[in-house]
Amino acid sequence: MRKYLELLKSQIKVETAYLAWYWADVVSTLLRLVIMYFFWVAVFQNRTEISSISFESMITYVVIAMMLENYVSGAGNEMARNIKNGDIALELLKPYDYLTKLIFMDLGSKANSFVRTTIPIFLVANIFIGIQAPVSFEVAILFLASMLVGILIGTQIDLIIGVLAFWTVNVWGVRVLREAIVKFFSGALIPLTLFPGWFQEVSSFLPFQSMIFVPVAIYTGQINMGPDALIAFATQLFWLAVLFVVVRVVWTQAVKKVTVFGG
Repeated sequence: MRKYLELLKSQIKVETAYLAWYWADVVSTLLRLVIMYFFWVAVFQNRTEISSISFESMITYVVIAMMLENYVSGAGNEMARNIKNGDIALELLKPYDYLTKLIFMDLGSKANSFVRTTIPIFLVANIFIGIQAPVSFEVAILFLASMLVGILIGTQIDLIIGVLAFWTVNVWGVRVLREAIVKFFSGALIPLTLFPGWFQEVSSFLPFQSMIFVPVAIYTGQINMGPDALIAFATQLFWLAVLFVVVRVVWTQAVKKVTVFGG
């Protein structure tokens, strides 16, 4: 475990070494927040609610979703690069589990993202915009647990995309497709309850809504605390288990394609 923690810390040091990127992320995140705020101000003009969602709840949803969106991808990028340039052969020879290494390095990136994006969004949203707090302590605890599971689901999906590089070499197109799918089916842009019924039905059979919509809907009360929230959380755990197994199975098959020094 110690070697993985050192990898995590090294990733934090690497990303904090480039201050220009840090401030660029901060500024771009705040600009996006301002744009989204005024967009919904315009949408709610002369209205008190849309589909039973008040303006305050919608702004809270958008802010929390923006925070979570930064954490549901990233782990597969390094894997795809290693496969494309051939470094994967050397990685497999090193004394650590490669998938575990990627996850810990991704945790380092997410720690930086917490400072670069989450804190600025949270401060600006609370001081200038105003967002709702969880209605109870139980909701807050379930939200945090649901958020963690959602992040892990996003990580597993990203690893699957990374493994595909064994067959496609360049996964840029696949990543673009993934981002588009996640934007809509995860509820990162708007709550899924605003989409047509058929779209909500389709999304209920996919893992993407477990990444963002479920934890944020628990936070904002769109999923009521009680049986509905517990079923939604259990569904998240189901998808996490399924995707974890899928990643390992696909990875086991993929590494058979690697040839190291002719062996």
